[in-house]
Amino acid sequence: MRVGIIGVGMTAFRPSTPEYSWKELMFEAASRAYADAGVDPRTDVDSFLTCAEDYYEGFGIFDEFVPDQLGATLRRMCTVSGDGLQGLANAFMQIQTGLVNVAVVEAHSKISDLLTLDGVIEHALDPIWNKPLGGHPYLVAGLEADAFLRQTRTSPKALAAVVVKNRTNALRNPLAAYGAAVDEDHVLRSEERFAPLRALDISNPADGCVVLVLASEAAAKKLHANPVWIRGIGWSSDSPSLETRDWSQAVYAQLAAQMAYRLAKVRRPVSEIDFAEVDDRFSYKELQHLEALGLAKKGEAGRNVMQGEYGSDGRLPVNVSGGSLGCGNVFEATGLHRAAEVAQQLRGEAGSHQLDGVRIGLAQSWRFVPTATGAVAVLGVGR
Repeated sequence: MRVGIIGVGMTAFRPSTPEYSWKELMFEAASRAYADAGVDPRTDVDSFLTCAEDYYEGFGIFDEFVPDQLGATLRRMCTVSGDGLQGLANAFMQIQTGLVNVAVVEAHSKISDLLTLDGVIEHALDPIWNKPLGGHPYLVAGLEADAFLRQTRTSPKALAAVVVKNRTNALRNPLAAYGAAVDEDHVLRSEERFAPLRALDISNPADGCVVLVLASEAAAKKLHANPVWIRGIGWSSDSPSLETRDWSQAVYAQLAAQMAYRLAKVRRPVSEIDFAEVDDRFSYKELQHLEALGLAKKGEAGRNVMQGEYGSDGRLPVNVSGGSLGCGNVFEATGLHRAAEVAQQLRGEAGSHQLDGVRIGLAQSWRFVPTATGAVAVLGVGR
């Protein structure tokens, strides 16, 4: 049974939204998704999913407060304590059972309300060996970036090229929070934070919400003339321990991609995927993920980005939305945002950053420091 995305709703991503509550952000995105799909949540939707982690919300049992603004009161509702792309996989499987025809997936960030973000991220570090070191949790990203650059012989200039590309792409995306005209010199001269990462190599937090409406093939054809089909989806976790994980490769992305490609019958991703939206919350992550996804050979992603191959007019456009470096780090909503951007591209509704003639796109997520968890979705239009 095929599963399609029939509705997309997003708010703008902003560094801070004091004029909104998280409920209002969610209501706005859901309203847009329902209008796009032409559904009434009170009668047409069989299952609702929210992707949330209590620590990022700042209070416990967060999902108890979700149903009202999604139109899910007294309806089937569940929580995925993970990234939004993992929530998409959950909804995909629910519909595959034949018990659900239409499902709604929600993920959001109201991170500007959280006063202790660094402490929340640090809380996920191993309490016996890692937390007592007392370092900022982004040290993990710095160590991994250093290992990646050394192992693949990638120049730090390649990281700067990623930042320049994505921040510039974000200037064409009206929803993006951090679009900017920067050059490689700006990036390489920005303050060193967690060597080799500099200030501009790190995405900035943002508030925002993404809601997708999914449907079975029969329901999708009935409700929407232009569904985007989920051809394959996969997820995986590498070792949560800093002492036993692979520091130079994104093993979780590689395993998740293998699962997604198998379902989508993708045999040569580098020639079959038209464009990609991948996690870039640290600049090196875009390159590391592209290699793990089989969209670049080991050690080649850095050279490719410096040669312009991942630009909007390049061989493989990557993060034409601006990614997280350009749009902002929306935490658990990041993967769903990647999927929403791919869906809009495939529907020809990406506006000023629309690509020409794309038929198959890839969305990839990572659950952020210090995890080694991720997901991959292959989306397409037509048969």
